[in-house]
Amino acid sequence: MTAAFLYDGVRTPFGRYGGGLSGVRSDDLAAHVLRTLAERADFDPAAVDEVVLGAANQAGEDNRNLARMALLLAGWPTTVPATTVNRLCGSGMDAVVQAARLIETGDGELAVAGGAESMSRAPWVMAKPAKGFPAGHETLYSTTLGWRLVNPAMPAQWTVSLGESTEILAARYGIGREAQDEFAARSHQLAAKAWDNGFYDDHVISVPASDLARDESLRPDTDVAKLARLKTSFRADGTVTAGNASPLNDGASALLIGSEQAADRLGRAPLARIAGRGAAGVDPDVFGIGPVRAAENALRRAGIGWRDIGVVELNEAFAAQALACLADWPELDPGIVNVNGGAIALGHPLGASGGRVLLQLAREMRRSGSRWGLAALCIGVGQGLAVVLEATS
Repeated sequence: MTAAFLYDGVRTPFGRYGGGLSGVRSDDLAAHVLRTLAERADFDPAAVDEVVLGAANQAGEDNRNLARMALLLAGWPTTVPATTVNRLCGSGMDAVVQAARLIETGDGELAVAGGAESMSRAPWVMAKPAKGFPAGHETLYSTTLGWRLVNPAMPAQWTVSLGESTEILAARYGIGREAQDEFAARSHQLAAKAWDNGFYDDHVISVPASDLARDESLRPDTDVAKLARLKTSFRADGTVTAGNASPLNDGASALLIGSEQAADRLGRAPLARIAGRGAAGVDPDVFGIGPVRAAENALRRAGIGWRDIGVVELNEAFAAQALACLADWPELDPGIVNVNGGAIALGHPLGASGGRVLLQLAREMRRSGSRWGLAALCIGVGQGLAVVLEATS
């Protein structure tokens, strides 16, 4: 088997729910990052062996194989195959994992992977009535986030909201409101600093028909005092608020994945080698702890340990969820986690986030001179996914 490498990548700014990207379809967002990546990396789209994109919703404009729709809209040749994967919040990272396996098994030399999500444009859906002309009322369900049309055979304890699940974790790990607000404020402050220092300038691309230049959920003036004034969202006596949770967002990402031999075709050296992968399942009502074992699996398969890691990107679905994971990784220095901000500040458009954290990880490894890095996400319905990268220079 050969090795798979990350050569380049781009993402859009992440727009707020109902904000700067809400007028842009998810297939157009995905087409834009595909088109821009090909122009930027100067490769012929006809040479791409597979496009793999993640999307968590797929209930509206993102239906009918988002990846295939995107490459057609981007003007890529119809000969390029494409597939769309759904592992909810981990969809974009799963897309990269599948692209890497394609390269490693020799089924291709060049692939594009990432994902897109428009949570603003996610539709309301209605179950098909049992008969053609129902006499009573029918219910519409929002597909923006979380459970809908739940199978009655599913245990009720597993179908609690993501926020309630996070309250369960916060109580189990003894993570109070102040710690969560401090973590959230850090995310905003580090993200604002990274934007001001130009960290994002080389891979975050503008979207036509939008004047959005930066991640729209970012609040540079956020501090613990302001966050402390917010009401809790899921329990009257709880700790989780809109301020210490990731927001609802729109955006897209695309990464160029290839073999070692692809460097000659691309005329560039890769950013990093995809060195290890791990997935894990946990009880759905504590979904946020999923990254713990997934990361340990990825480290083992890469043949390294926590002490080797120089940078970590842990997707911040909720502050309490991220802090719970850190509590179970006592060997990890929290100071190397999300040093350029995380999803609480940058946003979490579900299908696009996996590409964002991997690209951000590779860029920070290059900037800091770190040899090893790890990216991980928690996933609704109780899963975690992680990838280890090794710097190539």
